Amino acid sequence: MNEQQAIDRAEEIIHQAVDVMSPKPTLERTGPEAIGPCIARDDHGPDDRLQVTLFYKLTGVPPSEAKNLVLQARDAWLKQGHKYNSSDEKDMSGPFPWVSMRTEPDDFWMEGITGVLDRAKGEGLATLKVRSPCFLPPGKASAASAADPAALRTPQADDPATRRVLGHSSRIYDALRVGSAPTQAGEGLSTVRSEARASVHHTWSTELLSQGETVRALARAQAYFQSAGWSVRRLPAAHEGIPALVAGHPEERTVAQIAAGATGAVRVAVTTPVEGPSYADV
Repeated sequence: MNEQQAIDRAEEIIHQAVDVMSPKPTLERTGPEAIGPCIARDDHGPDDRLQVTLFYKLTGVPPSEAKNLVLQARDAWLKQGHKYNSSDEKDMSGPFPWVSMRTEPDDFWMEGITGVLDRAKGEGLATLKVRSPCFLPPGKASAASAADPAALRTPQADDPATRRVLGHSSRIYDALRVGSAPTQAGEGLSTVRSEARASVHHTWSTELLSQGETVRALARAQAYFQSAGWSVRRLPAAHEGIPALVAGHPEERTVAQIAAGATGAVRVAVTTPVEGPSYADV
């Protein structure tokens, strides 16, 4: 997939919802540029991969119709065979519903959101968002596809690097102080082998959080890294204006990435070299 193909597919998904709506809204493009960095990398691609994210406000209809537009988007996407990322019946039955869905098998993620304009009157503004999977810019080769077919494998449970990466994941979980979600496709443990070295990679996601909960959880994670002596860098906001975190262990070459996801979950990725120190030395 390239940038134009990602944009075309995202716009197709938007129109699958909008073209069947009644009353018919006007699409008003908003938000950041369509192309941007892939922050929460969980499939071992290189650092320069990209993502497309499209935001549209649905304008030109009465604010009282915002709820119905989001519900119509959900129904249209379900009719297309798309799947829920999450479903909260309380959210969907309230005056300001929100839905998170994904396409299969190409894994575009979309949201229908009802922004609050007047809570007392039940008036809102419907917004649709679609985010593409990560893809490489022109002329770049995937690190995973260029490697030996056996480059990706499940590491051994008693491997020192596995114990090390799981130990770090556990401490990050404790620092975030929020629940974890069931393991999703593409998450879990794997070993990545390149020409230079092999690394163990562990990815997981939290439960769905509000924006405020996400901000506080990331602040707790940053405080933990700083207290433990990690070097910490805040990356440009990837979702809802919330910066992502990248932290490096001072002795190991272990790297942790924490970023707010499009669905409301926080995504965590920890990578450590196989030839690093033993778990007892961490």
